[in-house]
Amino acid sequence: MENLNSYLIVSAILFAIGTVGVLTRRNAIVIFMCIEMMLNAVNLTFVAFSRHLGNLDGQVFVFFIMTVAAAEAAVGLALIIAFYNNKESLDVEDINLMKW
Repeated sequence: MENLNSYLIVSAILFAIGTVGVLTRRNAIVIFMCIEMMLNAVNLTFVAFSRHLGNLDGQVFVFFIMTVAAAEAAVGLALIIAFYNNKESLDVEDINLMKW
């Protein structure tokens, strides 16, 4: 069996890259990609612990997380396209201008 620590280190690095991307980028699509990277880092952790412990609970959680992430991506991209059609910009600073 592989070393659990190596999977956790890779997962922590992916999560850190995603966090830095969310906090520093201003493009909405790049922020979405960073959020997806963070979700995949969590999925990697679940799968690593599931394999290490010898049960399938973590892999079941990953299945549900991926389902929710797909729905979130579809709704989020639809909102981003609607915003781009109105303002012709994907800058997150401009989203605050969409007040009713």
